[in-house]
Amino acid sequence: MDIVRLLVWNFSRPVLMANLVAWPLAWLAMSRWLADFAFRIDLGPSPFLAAGLGSLAIAWVTVAGHAARVARERPVRALRYE
Repeated sequence: MDIVRLLVWNFSRPVLMANLVAWPLAWLAMSRWLADFAFRIDLGPSPFLAAGLGSLAIAWVTVAGHAARVARERPVRALRYE
């Protein structure tokens, strides 16, 4: 379980950093695009949070799935290729 936690954290950091870079850029692009419409809507933080949580959940599920599959394998099979 500690290995899975370590892998999840190592793959979570780039996802979180990418979200921190993407959110301001996406907010700027969306606010400029929405300003051109006659009927404007307010751009809140909820779509950005949902997208960030979704990308983080996809990363966690992917890493946990691969780690679980590797953990179920026999060690002899993995060592054979070493």
